This record gives sequence, structure tokens and C-alpha cells, in this order.
Amino acid sequence: MKMKKWIPILAGVGLAPVAAAGVKTLLEKKKTSEYTPVGDEERAMKYARKLSEMIRCETVSYPGKEQREKFLAFHKVLEGLFPLLHKTLEKTEIDGNLIYYWKGKKSDRPVVLMSHQDVVPAEGKWEHEPFAGDIADGKIWGRGAGDIKCGVMAFMQAVEELIEEGYTPEEDVYLVSSATEEIGGDGGPKLVKEFERRGVRPWLLCDEGGGIISEPIGGIKGSFAMIGVVEKGIANVKFIARSDGGHASSPPRKSPITRRAAFAHEIEQHGPFHRKLMPAAADMFKTLSGYADFGMRFFLGNLGLFGPLFKLAAPVISPEAAAMMRTTIAFTMQSGSEASNVLPEEASVSANLRFIPHQGMEESLALLRKIAAKYDLEMEVLSASDYCPPVDTEGSGWKHVTSAIEKTFPGLAWSPYVMTGATDARFYTDLCENCIRFAPVVYGREQMKGMHGLNENIEVSCLPGAVDYYKTIITTNYGAC
Repeated sequence: MKMKKWIPILAGVGLAPVAAAGVKTLLEKKKTSEYTPVGDEERAMKYARKLSEMIRCETVSYPGKEQREKFLAFHKVLEGLFPLLHKTLEKTEIDGNLIYYWKGKKSDRPVVLMSHQDVVPAEGKWEHEPFAGDIADGKIWGRGAGDIKCGVMAFMQAVEELIEEGYTPEEDVYLVSSATEEIGGDGGPKLVKEFERRGVRPWLLCDEGGGIISEPIGGIKGSFAMIGVVEKGIANVKFIARSDGGHASSPPRKSPITRRAAFAHEIEQHGPFHRKLMPAAADMFKTLSGYADFGMRFFLGNLGLFGPLFKLAAPVISPEAAAMMRTTIAFTMQSGSEASNVLPEEASVSANLRFIPHQGMEESLALLRKIAAKYDLEMEVLSASDYCPPVDTEGSGWKHVTSAIEKTFPGLAWSPYVMTGATDARFYTDLCENCIRFAPVVYGREQMKGMHGLNENIEVSCLPGAVDYYKTIITTNYGAC
């Protein structure tokens, strides 16, 4: 970033407020997040073997394909791994999607524990075969290990153990798992319709999303429970340039591919979406700043002063930090002529969008449509849903989750987190005010890199904590929150 761009911002802040912020930061003691999984090798290996068996049952979901039989086979695996659960709970299967109902003493505050069954394809060369479920080097390897069969294993094992102990939940508990999350399919909506049919309005829903993340921002050391409180919207859009086609020996000006490329270049270089630091993101950066060294603590801990500067610096800090402040667009697919000497009658480029609350679906799509028209492109919205409302971080559901984290993971710091990806929780926001996205497993850099990539794995040592977290969620007195 050129220095001349910083000068007016720094001048606008003023020396006196900056000095006061510096003194305040100096007086604040740097915090530490010291959590490490407690060693319980016998339990950890027991859970690892169950997760390994789940990974070995391949459950890749593909758009437009009928796959119910594949997931019914996976359900048979679950029956073998969690026999008490399947004997005690009422099971409902809808086109491969699952709801298990555990009747409680009351139905005032139903709790939904949720993770999806399906996984993404496993391509490329892996160190361990993606559907072998190898346990090696202290890790379980394979597609779905971290995203997110570990979650399905953990809450099912939690219920299995509670049943074995003779426990009956105070409130109704539902275990929910769709078979289409990875393809944005209709599994989630079908399950929501079933809840609506039953007249069930969950008090708390716990889905994947955040997790126990090692070094969530560069320079902030330790592990942190990053709890998803707001989820961006999502859309898939196609932009189409048309022409009469023809022979490539007589090319016209402004051919379809040229127009398509010019449009994509403008969007990439002069994006129409403006940056704004939403409250949830500001809370996250402020919380994490307390664990940073002085420079970052001074900057992130005083965003009331440095907000304009932060909006400029965020893309340099990380793409994810930038994505937390604006609607994003990523061009992902393109098509043109099928022969190198033929001008295409149609050339298209497709994009994935993620909508931010301050510039949501309607405004973002309208901006793109206007720019596309400038290049004589048609815009086709293939699918779209707007952002989800934020969770109340002063509410009882939030307090219940953070209390469970504190009890289960001693010494672990927690923070609100802005979800830049999509989860099935977005389908439930009209039914449930407390849709919280948090997977109680440890994701280091290696695990984050492997998610949807090569060599996906999860640490064996973190599995007992994940099971205990769900047991705490179920057994803690809701009225105390």
C-alpha cells in the first residue's frame, strides 16, 4: 500500500486519541490461550476406530444424482457403531437425510446437534488413501475426517455413552444429518420441513462452521474456539455473451470471449462491493487482539480509531479477513467454442458469490447485472440465498454454548466468528434464533489445508474433548443460562 494513502487516514485519527490508545494498550496485560487436548489415549483410540469405519464408507455427494442407497449403507455402519442410540432414539430417514429424536422430560427448549454425512470428492495423490480411514502418526486420515464425520461420530458417541449411564435428557434432543450439504442440495430444506410438520422450534442448534482453530490470525498464537454467529449468503451466477458465431479467420470486434474477459477483469480490478466492518467481525478482532503482541493488540484492539485503516489493510492481512467485510465474487467456470477455429455463439463464465449483511443479495446482484449489461452480457442466477441473521451474543443459547466450551476445554479462549462459508444451519434460521456454528475439534494449519483438499485428517487426541462437549451441551441445566 502506497504511503500517500495512509497519511490522510492517520492525520484524521489525531495524535491525542492515538496516544491514549497506546497507553491503554500498554497497561493491558497480554492474554494467553493455553488449551491442549488432555491425554486419554484409550478413549481417543476407541473413537478414532469408529471414525475410521465411518470414513471407509464413501459418501461423496454429486449434484443431480440419486444417491439414497449410498447413504442407507452408511446408516447401517452407524447402526453397528452406536447400537444403544439406535435402540433408544426414534429414527426418521428422508431420502438419505436423518433425524434422531431423543425424548426428554420436557419439550420447552429442544436442542438440535447437527453435522452432515456427505463429503466432497477426493482427487489427486494422497499420502493415505482417502477412503481407507488410516490411523497413523496420531491422526485419522481420509475424506470426511475433519469435514465433518468427526462431528457425527462425536455427538452420536456422546448420546451412546449417556444412554449407557442411564441418563434421560431434561429437554428433547434431536440429532440431525443431511446428505447434501456439500452440494447445497435439498437435504437441509427437507429436514426443516419435517421439523415444521412436527411443530418443533429448536431453542438451540449446534452445527459445524467454526472450530478450535490454531492461530486463527497470523501473529495470534494458541488455540481458540471460533464460534460462528453470522453466515454470509451464497449464490451461483452465470454470465453469458452471445454472437452469431462464424469462422475464426474473420474475427469481429467485441467477440463473446473478449466481452466476457473484459467483464471479469473489471470485477476483479474494480470490484463493486464496498467494505464495512460488521459488529460480529469487530467483536472477533477485538477479542483476539488481547492475545497478540503489542503492535497488533494496539491496532486490532482500537478499531474504533483505526477502522478506516483496517479496511484498507485487511486484504493484505488475509483473504479471509477481507471476506469478512464485503460481498465476494469468485469466477470458477467458463465455456466457449468447442473448436479452436470457430467463434462461439455463446461464451459464458460462472461465479460464486457470498453476500455480506450490509450489501445483501438483492443489492449485490443488481450491481453485477448493471456491469454485465455494459458488456452486453446476460446474467442468469442459478441459485441464491441471502445472509443469515446474527446470533444474539448476549442470549441464553450463546451463553449455554460458551459455558459448555469453558467446562469442556479448560484454558481455551473463545471468540465470535464470521462464517464466510455456507452450512445447513442457514435453512433453520426461521425456526431457531440460536443457530450456532461450532465444531468441537482442533483444526491446525494442516487440518485446515486438508479440508476439501489433499490428505484430510484430524488429530486423534482431540476426539474425547469433542464427545465430552456434546455431553455437556445435553446435560447442562439450560435454565442456568
